[in-house]
Amino acid sequence: MSSPGHASTPTQISSGPLDSAPVPDYTEFHPRWYRPQVSTYWWLGKWAYVKFILRELSSVAVAWTVAIILLQVRALIRGPEAYLRFEHRLSAPWMIALNVIAFAFLLLHSITWFNLAPKAMVVRVGGKRLPAVLISGPQYVAWIVISAIVFVIILSRG
Repeated sequence: MSSPGHASTPTQISSGPLDSAPVPDYTEFHPRWYRPQVSTYWWLGKWAYVKFILRELSSVAVAWTVAIILLQVRALIRGPEAYLRFEHRLSAPWMIALNVIAFAFLLLHSITWFNLAPKAMVVRVGGKRLPAVLISGPQYVAWIVISAIVFVIILSRG
């Protein structure tokens, strides 16, 4: 059995050390792989790639927000003094800046998630595909209504 374009050396399987699993003997003419040099910043070349990377990076902001909420619940469980310490830590300027950045990433994450829904969920009515706005539109409306309700609840308690 010979490879096209290579020496006609047959491929044999020989026993490995101590008669373990057989080890194949390959020819010395193994083809080289084509691996072009790609910059680490290849994704900066197109806006679509930048949006994709930012979307993926937004998951870090989601994890950060979940961690903050869990720490807040823990502080609530531990009592008023623990909660005051938690609030004091969150009021540091660097924490406020970090949370503003996380909020911006959360908005990006939510918007891209709602825009992705019509592409991931193909709904057909009467044999015709439902327009994307009829799938993502109600999600945006629900998001705005729920946000407004939470906003009113927060303002009424303050």
